[in-house]
Amino acid sequence: MQGKIDDIVFSIEPIEKCDEGCNYKIKLKIPMSLGWIENVNFIADSPGESSVFQIKFKRNEGGYVYFEGEAFLKTKAMYYYYFSLEANKKFRFLKRRNYLEDNNIINEEKWKMSVNFDVPEWAQGKIMYHIFVDRFNRNESVKMEPMPRRTIHSSWKDEVSVGPNEKGEWNTDFFGGNIKGIIDKLDYIKSLGTSIIYLSPVVWSQSNHRYDAADYETVDPYAGTNNDLKELCDKAHAMGIKIILDAVFDHTGNDSKYFNEYNTFEEPGAFQGKESKYYPYYIKYITENETYFKHWWNIPTMPVCDCNSKEWQQFIYGEHGVIDQWFELGIDGLRLDVADELSDEFIEGIRRAVKRNKEDGFILGEVWENPMRKGKKYISSGKEMDSIMNYHLMNALIKYFKFCDINKLNEVIYNIRTEYPEGTINSLMNFTSTHDISRIIDVLGSDAFGPFKDRAWEVPSGDRQWQKNFRLTPEEYKKAKEIYKAYVFSLAFFPGNLSIFYGDEAGLQGVGDLCTRRTFDWNNIDKELLTFFKKIGKIRNENSFLEQADFDIIDINDRMMMFERSNDDASAFVTVNRTGNDQKLILPKGFQEHTDAYSLNNSTKEIIKPYGGLVLKKVKRRS
Repeated sequence: MQGKIDDIVFSIEPIEKCDEGCNYKIKLKIPMSLGWIENVNFIADSPGESSVFQIKFKRNEGGYVYFEGEAFLKTKAMYYYYFSLEANKKFRFLKRRNYLEDNNIINEEKWKMSVNFDVPEWAQGKIMYHIFVDRFNRNESVKMEPMPRRTIHSSWKDEVSVGPNEKGEWNTDFFGGNIKGIIDKLDYIKSLGTSIIYLSPVVWSQSNHRYDAADYETVDPYAGTNNDLKELCDKAHAMGIKIILDAVFDHTGNDSKYFNEYNTFEEPGAFQGKESKYYPYYIKYITENETYFKHWWNIPTMPVCDCNSKEWQQFIYGEHGVIDQWFELGIDGLRLDVADELSDEFIEGIRRAVKRNKEDGFILGEVWENPMRKGKKYISSGKEMDSIMNYHLMNALIKYFKFCDINKLNEVIYNIRTEYPEGTINSLMNFTSTHDISRIIDVLGSDAFGPFKDRAWEVPSGDRQWQKNFRLTPEEYKKAKEIYKAYVFSLAFFPGNLSIFYGDEAGLQGVGDLCTRRTFDWNNIDKELLTFFKKIGKIRNENSFLEQADFDIIDINDRMMMFERSNDDASAFVTVNRTGNDQKLILPKGFQEHTDAYSLNNSTKEIIKPYGGLVLKKVKRRS
C-alpha cells in the first residue's frame, strides 16, 4: 500500500508472510525542505497493544531524504497505523491528510490496515439474494412423502401457521419450496443483478426453518437431494453467481440422529445416554441424580452443542467433516447462525476448514451489534469471520427514515468507518429485510411501529393472530413504497452488499418472524417495484468502483443525507430525501463537476423530489 501526506510519500509492502503474521518493508520519502529529519518511527496499534518500529536513514537524493525499515505484524484484521518523526527538533505525527504537531492522535486520524486478512473480492460490493427455501418456489417434481411431526400445505397460497399445532409443536407446516424451484428461478434472480445467493438451511431438519438439524450430511427430502444442491451450485456458477449456505452449529434438533429424543433413529443418540457416540456433542449439567442438557434459549427442541468438544469439532470442521462435504457439493461460503454464541476457537476451526476447501471461501456471521465491541475476536483476530449481517446499521437507517433519528445514524456510520476493517465494511450484508424481522416495507408504512423500541422492526403486538391479519391499507402501501425505495436507493450506494430478502422486490408483506416467511406469490408481483429493483441492480453493477470505494459522510440532517463514494478511478456524490416534500439541493464545494446522474423520482441537481435521490458521478483521469 502507498500513501501521501502533503509532499511526504510512503509505502508499506509485504516481503514475507506466515500464518502468525507478515514482515513488511516500510519506506518514506521526505522533502529536505522540512529540515533535519530524525527519529522516524512506524507505529501500529491494535486493541490492547501498540508496536513501534524504527525507520532508519538510507540516503539523500534529489532534494529528498529516504528512510527504510522493517516491521513484523501479527495476523489481525485491524491495525491503526501512523508515523512519528522530528523535524528540526520539532516532534510531529504523520497521519491521514495532514500533520499533527502535538501528542494527541485518535484512531480516526490514523490509517487502517489488515494483516493476512483478505476478504474475497467476489463478496465485496455485490447484490445478494436471500432465500428462505421452504417459501420461495416449489418444483412439483420433488415429492413430499408424509413424515412424522410434519404437515404439508395443500396450496402454495395458504396462510402460514403462526402458532403451535395441536401437539404444541411450532414450525412444522411445510409448503415445499425446494432447491429445484430455485434452479427454475435463476434467470429471475440474475435479472436483479444478483451475484450471490444466500440460502437458509437446507439440511434435513425437524422444522420448516431448518435451524434444528437432524442430519447435517443430507439435504432435507422436502428441499431435494445433495445432487440438487450440487446442480444449483454448478448452474449458478455458470451464471456468475456464488452460493452461501446457512450453517447452524450452535445447536441441533432434539429429533436428530445426534440427540434422538423420540427414538426416530436406530442408533442411540445423546438423549439415550453415555453409550452414544454423540453424547460428547452436547452441553450437559450433571447432578447426583440426573443429567440435564442445555437448550438454546430454553427451547426444548434445540439442545445446545459443546464448542469445546473435540468430537463435535472434528465432526463439523475436521477432515472429511460436515464443512468439507458441503464444499464438495460446490458452495462458496457460510453464514454462521448465532455466531456470537460460538467460541473463538470453534470459529477459527471453521475458517481453517473453509479455506482448506476454497482459498476464497467467505464467512458471514449473524451478529446484531457492533462486532468490534463484543469482547470476542471473531473479526479482529483476522482468523475467524470475514463480515456480518449489518443489523446495526439497518436499524439506524430505518430509524432515520421513519423517525428522523439523525444522531443514531451518524453514530453508527462513524463507528463502522473507524472500527471495522475495510474488507469487512465492503462485504457487510446490508439487507432489505431478513427471516428474523418484519418486512421493512411494513415497518416504514405502519404507524403501529413506534420510536420507543430499541430496534425499529420490533413487533408492536405479541398477538400472533394480529400479526397474521396485518396488512397495509392501499394508501399506507403506496406511501410505504415511496419511503422504501428511498431506503433501498441509499443502501445501493452504501459500502457492502445490498441483500434482497426474497419477495421484498415484489412487495411481499409480513409482520413478525413467522409472517415475514410467507410464500412468494408469483402471480401477484408489484411490477413497478420489481422494475425499480432491477434498475438498482443494473446501476450497482455498472459502477464496479463502488465495490471497494471509500465512504465519507458529507451531511445527515432532518431532510436529506449526503455522502461520497470515491477511489482513484471515480467519485460519486449521493443524496437522498427522507421527507415527503421537495428539497432544494445546494451542491457542496468540489462536486459541481460531477455530471453522470442516476435519479430517483425525477430528482435534479436543483431539486430532490419527495423520497427521491440523486447520484452524480465523476470519472477521474489518471496522470
